[in-house]
Amino acid sequence: MKLLGIALVQAWRHTFGRLTPEGTCKYYPSCSQYALDALEKHGLVKGAAKTGWRLLRCNPWSHGGVDFA
Repeated sequence: MKLLGIALVQAWRHTFGRLTPEGTCKYYPSCSQYALDALEKHGLVKGAAKTGWRLLRCNPWSHGGVDFA
């Protein structure tokens, strides 16, 4: 199941992710890389939850910064 989550993130990166210009992410690593790391480290359920929380924090009012899975 973890591989399904990783495949979905990779599909995002190679389709809609290309529409975002390089260097526009407030966080390091980028949200898609964070998702890949979280899924690899924590599995599908916890990795998806951590990724969802990261995406909720990515907004115009956040300060960004370094955030590892």
